[in-house]
Amino acid sequence: QVQLVESGGGLVQAGGSLRLSCAASGNWFSINTMGWYRQAPGMQRELVASITRGGSTNYADSVKGRFTISRDNAKNTAYLQMNSLKPEDTAVYYCNAWVVETTARLTNNYWGQGTQVTVSS
Repeated sequence: QVQLVESGGGLVQAGGSLRLSCAASGNWFSINTMGWYRQAPGMQRELVASITRGGSTNYADSVKGRFTISRDNAKNTAYLQMNSLKPEDTAVYYCNAWVVETTARLTNNYWGQGTQVTVSS
């Protein structure tokens, strides 16, 4: 079993910055792609950014140039640096990870509990 715990959310004014962290704990063979998703009230959950174990990244068009995803494989942690925040970035942000289990090398998908990000205008 794998647990993902997010931290770093909060309230910030427009134009400000926040840094989210996602720490993985438990047992696994390897953690492959990690990602950040967000869900605003009444909206579907959407991909914000993802990063492979090798460091290749992918971003939603709405956050390109403002957000940066990174990871520290030694610490089993992913980060999302969010700059130039806008009110429309307000959402619950969820960490996601594709994990290869130790048992039979099966791949499972895990979610964190989410962290609220609120950007005031």
